[in-house]
Amino acid sequence: MLQITRRAMLQWTAAALAEKHMTYRILDPHVHVWKHQAELPFAPGAPVPDWDAPPEKLLDLMKQHGVAKTVLIQVSYYRNDNRYLASVLKQFPQFFHGVCRVDPLDPAAPDHLSRLTEEDRFHGLRLNPVADAAGDWIRGPLMAPLWKRCEELRVPMTLLMPTSRVPDAAKLVDRFPALTVVVDHMADCPVDHPEQLEPLLALARYPRVFVKVSHTWSLSREAYPWMDAQQLVMRLHEKFGPERLMWATDWPMTQEKATYGQRLDVVQNGMKFLNDNDKKWMLSKTIEQVWPFA
Repeated sequence: MLQITRRAMLQWTAAALAEKHMTYRILDPHVHVWKHQAELPFAPGAPVPDWDAPPEKLLDLMKQHGVAKTVLIQVSYYRNDNRYLASVLKQFPQFFHGVCRVDPLDPAAPDHLSRLTEEDRFHGLRLNPVADAAGDWIRGPLMAPLWKRCEELRVPMTLLMPTSRVPDAAKLVDRFPALTVVVDHMADCPVDHPEQLEPLLALARYPRVFVKVSHTWSLSREAYPWMDAQQLVMRLHEKFGPERLMWATDWPMTQEKATYGQRLDVVQNGMKFLNDNDKKWMLSKTIEQVWPFA
């Protein structure tokens, strides 16, 4: 028991010293918040957990783990009603940026995005083209005006999509090469089909495409530090370089698979192929390129 305690103390001391000498602040580019309240209801039929993920709890976790700022992503439980997230951004402007959602099938979506950006201080748009026919709108005529508006507003386009949708997204990236595009969660490439990562790797030819190397815990079939999923990260690191990769916690999703702290620690200590400069980019500088914080 004494030996375990001593080891833990050494680890904590080392972590504290490392944090003391860091020359950058840690930023988390992907987190969700929500709260059960009648005045700002969830979308009808949304599979909402019976617990809340309020910003106050997130701020406690950030303080505990040394995370300075966070990008809040509109959670799907509200669908395209961004009012709750807008209220959080208004309440805590010193800690958060926000990424909104709009209906990709609405011809007025570009104007909605302009309002959300200009009035509610959102800093990005998230689209979710699913794998089946319900996501075929990514190939449709409403995409070009929406992507163009993103480009005009200078807000990043973030994409939650499976690897099968990456070729569709690539055609839009090719049309709007000046637009910053962020692919969420490594396009959730399955670890048992690593060949499916190839379309995402091909996007490295576009200098404004970035990738979140999150979801290693969700994709993995192993325990922490999720070495099978790290193989995907290594390939992305080789192709994109750390300057276009960013970590993220995706808190509080899949809490049964990984704690908030583990999701940070896997990049700080669990990915042995990363050097100190890699971590500086992936934990901070890459994110600052996409979401500059004061």
